[in-house]
Parts: sequence; structure tokens; C-alpha cells
Amino acid sequence: MEDIDYRTSRGLDRQLVRSLTAESAWVREHQHLFLIGPTGIGKTWLARALAQKACRDGYTALFLKAAELFRDLGVARADGSHSKLLDRLGRVDLLVVDDWAMAPMSEPERRDFLEICDARYQARSTLLTSQLPVASWHAQIGDPTIADSILDRLVHNAHRIELQGESMRKKRRGKTNGDVP
Repeated sequence: MEDIDYRTSRGLDRQLVRSLTAESAWVREHQHLFLIGPTGIGKTWLARALAQKACRDGYTALFLKAAELFRDLGVARADGSHSKLLDRLGRVDLLVVDDWAMAPMSEPERRDFLEICDARYQARSTLLTSQLPVASWHAQIGDPTIADSILDRLVHNAHRIELQGESMRKKRRGKTNGDVP
């Protein structure tokens, strides 16, 4: 958290970040956090920093790319460890799912994610990073009833940080090559 770049204009509110990271209050209060913005803006880096801060404050955290999460759940379904994995995902204090809603969800993915949200509702925190605005998540989930259920468990108890601007990677690449960002 100490290395966050607030100089780059990307809509990152220092006061909000400071209030969230004070003893990881949002995790203690079982709130959720959405980091939304274009590729390369620093969502993944910020999500990892927030998870690391939560760990330093005594909480457990698990970071997974959404594709990795759903692949692991599929494998667990096939090898008989599905309920064990769902239990583990439900118990971790902070579950970070990176690149959420990048592709439409399949039926098993929707059902698994609803089960994860059910287990975590008002008991644990979830951090989602996404390039898509929250308003587009319903369509990506697919089934309207399940989408309503998932979003109802997440959205109403969530902080949103909507980042904007040019890719940080592009800016850094430009500086290393001697170009003006």
C-alpha cells in the first residue's frame, strides 16, 4: 500500500484508499470492493496490495484470476473435491477474483459463483477487478435469476473504485524507450 502511485491521474482517491486500508476495516466489516477500469491501469497491482495489507492486518486472503478459479472448480468437480474447494473459498477472509466478467459465464460457473457468494454473504469480503462496468456484469453472468442473486449479494455492500486513464504499462514502456508518455 505504501507504494501506490497517486501522482498518475487515474481517479484513485487517496482518502478512500486510506479509509479502506486503516486496519483493513472493509475486510473486518465484511464489505466488498470492486476495482473497475481499462486494461493496464493497475487494478491487479492494487488488488494484490490490498490483499497483502489485509494479511498484514491478520486476515487470510486468496488471489485468483477468474479463469483460474473456474478451471479449478471444474477440475474439483471432476475429481470429487468440489465441496472441499467451495468450503475453502467460503472461509478465506478476503477472496480476490481478478479479471472478473471478462467472458460470459457457463451454467456451472454461474452456479458455483452463486454458491461462493452465498457462503461469503455478510461473513467474508470479496474483491473483484474488472474491465467492464458493474452495469455489464448481469449480461456476462447470463441467467437473469442467478445474475440477480449474485449481484444482490455483492453490489449492495461494496465500495467501487473506478479507475480511468492510459495504461500504466504503456506509460512505463514509453519512459524506458525514451518516449514521452
